[in-house]
Amino acid sequence: MSAPRSAGAPVLAEPVRARSPHVVIFRQAVVDAEQTVRAWALRAAVATTDGRWSAEDEVEPTTEAEYRALDLARLGGATPVLLRATSGLASGATPVPASPRGLWLELSAAMARDPEANAHVAALRGRGVPVVVGDYAAAPEQDALIMAWRATAVVRADDPRLAELARHVHDLEGAVIAAGVATSAARRRAFACGADLVQGPLLQHEADGPLRAAKAGEVQCLEVIRLLSAPDVELEAVVRMVAADPELSIRVLHVVNSSAFALNHTVDSVRHAVILIGPQRLAALAMASLIDARPAAVGQLWSVLSRALTCRSLAGRDAGYTVGLLSAVASQQRIDISSLLATSGVSPELAQALEGHAGPLGQVLTAVLAHEENDPAAVAATGLDPFDVARAHLDAVPEALSIATTLSMDPVG
Repeated sequence: MSAPRSAGAPVLAEPVRARSPHVVIFRQAVVDAEQTVRAWALRAAVATTDGRWSAEDEVEPTTEAEYRALDLARLGGATPVLLRATSGLASGATPVPASPRGLWLELSAAMARDPEANAHVAALRGRGVPVVVGDYAAAPEQDALIMAWRATAVVRADDPRLAELARHVHDLEGAVIAAGVATSAARRRAFACGADLVQGPLLQHEADGPLRAAKAGEVQCLEVIRLLSAPDVELEAVVRMVAADPELSIRVLHVVNSSAFALNHTVDSVRHAVILIGPQRLAALAMASLIDARPAAVGQLWSVLSRALTCRSLAGRDAGYTVGLLSAVASQQRIDISSLLATSGVSPELAQALEGHAGPLGQVLTAVLAHEENDPAAVAATGLDPFDVARAHLDAVPEALSIATTLSMDPVG
């Protein structure tokens, strides 16, 4: 998927939910070399009734209706949204969607060839909308836009000319996003070739560097997650485990006493706080403590929770949430999955789903990972409907942001 974008033109009114059954919304992180999220890239793909993917210029009204239905504030969070443009958005004929943290518009190669392209970019920039030159191939019309506006170019990470194109764009005083980065190896190569940013799933299959075993200090957080994944949760066992970890206890009390819960009294009991926070948020909070999630790391926690909530929705049970959560923790923390399973002590069904992607839960996890990589064919190969997976993911993102924002609050601050 190419990159997407920001704010300025006439602002749209309150969004309405179109949600066509034939539209998939892809969403990926655009990150720098420090893995800090700089934008969230969104792009719509529209299928025909016989299952073929439509050319972008053939379905622009559907794409624009879908964009109007999106709540970009809850899909972009505290960062800009990178949006693949339609010709109407590029020309100004269609109002630019409201995005509180900014919108970047990505122009296709065909839009760059439009004789009015420079005038369109000038008008967008006048409204405060940065433009990204998509499908970059060093065409003269693309270079002209980069030179005139110091624009960012989107290059496929697997393009063998990536280093050459990056040098060329930098000579034009532009920046480069390497798109389609699905592995840590691809990310390292992209930055080594001169990319300024990369676009892809924030949580990647392949670990960056050697995997490690779970540390002793992580055992209690994983044990809390294990206890909460049991069919019959033993409240007292959960309370004892939370109370045994001072930092986790502080986090639980801090969250329950925060404005997010709006209680009219202070809760001082860990047991009472555990009951109030509920099993799903407690599992998320244990995981947040495990990855040391702070306000600056909301993007990482957001992605972890988005995967967990998507898996739960598709699986139709809480075990899906645990599978998504543990797979994301293993990826984010570079923990060997066998070590994590031995430490967390989950059921054989969950272990098989996590280690071999086996069974119904493994099917769900495989489909969600494929969607995160913008690969609908791989989603379909699991037997799940790519459109169902895409909608479940899109529905999970705002809830995950709400939870991540609450749980990332620094209890010391």
